[in-house]
Amino acid sequence: MTPDPAETRPGPADLEATPVPLLAAEDVTLAYGRVPVVHGVGLAVEEGGVGLVGESGSGKTTLARALLGLLRPRSGKILYGSRDLAAMGRRDTARFRAAVQPVFQDGSEALDPRMRVGSSIGEALTAHHRLGRAARAERVAELLTDVGLDPALAARRPHQISGGQRQRAAIARALAVDPRLLVLDEPTSALDVTVQARILDLLDALRDGRGLTYLLITHNLAVVDRLCRTSHVLFAGRVVECGPTRELLTRPAHPYTMALRDAVPAIGGAPPRATGRTEAAPAADGCPFRLRCPLAVDECRTRAPELRPLDGRRVACHRAEEVLSGAARR
Repeated sequence: MTPDPAETRPGPADLEATPVPLLAAEDVTLAYGRVPVVHGVGLAVEEGGVGLVGESGSGKTTLARALLGLLRPRSGKILYGSRDLAAMGRRDTARFRAAVQPVFQDGSEALDPRMRVGSSIGEALTAHHRLGRAARAERVAELLTDVGLDPALAARRPHQISGGQRQRAAIARALAVDPRLLVLDEPTSALDVTVQARILDLLDALRDGRGLTYLLITHNLAVVDRLCRTSHVLFAGRVVECGPTRELLTRPAHPYTMALRDAVPAIGGAPPRATGRTEAAPAADGCPFRLRCPLAVDECRTRAPELRPLDGRRVACHRAEEVLSGAARR
């Protein structure tokens, strides 16, 4: 049986050992048919949480599906601890699915409309052979309480509760099997602003109370900053910048990261600025972002930048030093 990644982490007497990431992608390429969507992405999900940031169509949800074992890479590996998902047997795969649980954008996606909320949550316990019938109802009530819901809502169907309540119930369903990692795919974008804040408060509390790790997929750097220590920024299926989330927010080194940051409106501030041609598709040669980049030069047209280390992060931009120094002055 595959060892739990938590069991392979070093203890106090082994602090110099390198921790094994809970979940990782190694040079992963993904495609739908003959159309490549993700190009050679590397990602390690460790304690503290990781954000996967990018606009719609950047490949972040496709990569998340591969990390959940729902898509098989065209090349590269998805690792749970030190084991390749593709090489796992049935028992180890079941253990992985209990340890890594998804929370989707709309809570309705996790709740069968024909089933009562309590039955949907209890179904997860049944699938993973957790508890007998008598104990399941009690456990469902505990989970609903943990996510701030009245246990009486277990008797209702998804259409009989609000969007925020559905999302909390979906989180309760994910928590039913005591996971180590939640893959959160735009968990607040379908909710209004006040409900978003409450869901973020809930995720904060659950992370601290249960020792959870999050992989958060979003287009909003302000949201990922609250929940994740590090972030990877995707554009057209490629990582263009990765590093500490706070550094990426305050001192971006890639023009695309800067555009994502500047797209977040501030209360009482100036309207978000447009950066380059926002409708332009990725370039087929050179830097994929060059058709939208206000800093593009001849080198950007002829040579694709490699992901390279710079000032505590990694960035794929020929002019990253200039972007970084400009961001520091803003």
